[in-house]
Amino acid sequence: MENHTIKAVIFDLGRVLIDFDHLIAAKKIAPFTDMTPREIYGLFFDSEITVRFEEGRISPEEFFSKVRQMLHLRLDYDAFLPIWNQIFFLTPKNHAVYALAKNLKRKYGLVLLSNVNVLHFEYVVKHFPVFDVFDHIVASYQVGVTKPSPVIYRKALELVSVEPHQAFYTDDRVELVEGARALGIRASVFKDPEQLQQDLAAAGVTLS
Repeated sequence: MENHTIKAVIFDLGRVLIDFDHLIAAKKIAPFTDMTPREIYGLFFDSEITVRFEEGRISPEEFFSKVRQMLHLRLDYDAFLPIWNQIFFLTPKNHAVYALAKNLKRKYGLVLLSNVNVLHFEYVVKHFPVFDVFDHIVASYQVGVTKPSPVIYRKALELVSVEPHQAFYTDDRVELVEGARALGIRASVFKDPEQLQQDLAAAGVTLS
């Protein structure tokens, strides 16, 4: 008989443990282009080049070069870097999720699983104290694929040595939750810490 007891909990990073808003950067970039913040947001942050950067397929310098061409950007790399990175912030919701993860750590393996580029990852690790609670961190730029590729979920499972049905995953994006569920992982869409606790309890995860 298969053991369906949850042994590991996998968390998304953005808008779960750390909040962010790409429009912050778009507004700061706008004075150095001929585009509006919303145009920058649509062209830049939802583009294929950003996905390639999150998959580690291009370097930060190559990424900036492409962005400068796309936006006709009148900024150099050193000026662009802080604008690109300073989009993150912590909310009471984030603090509550971190406290919940800290509680879960006593009984469960914990993994952080994120679609993230190298510049953002290095920045948040340096400035936001939320990473110490996790046994493993799986960043898309290191793995070479982004969620919802099955490869990245399987990497997270492998690190904590559990089968899909022995893991619980939470993410704010529905399509990424569905990607986890397709592999047999128990998963829920993150809305707030209270809902997450209910979803964990429904999966048989207990808080000590």
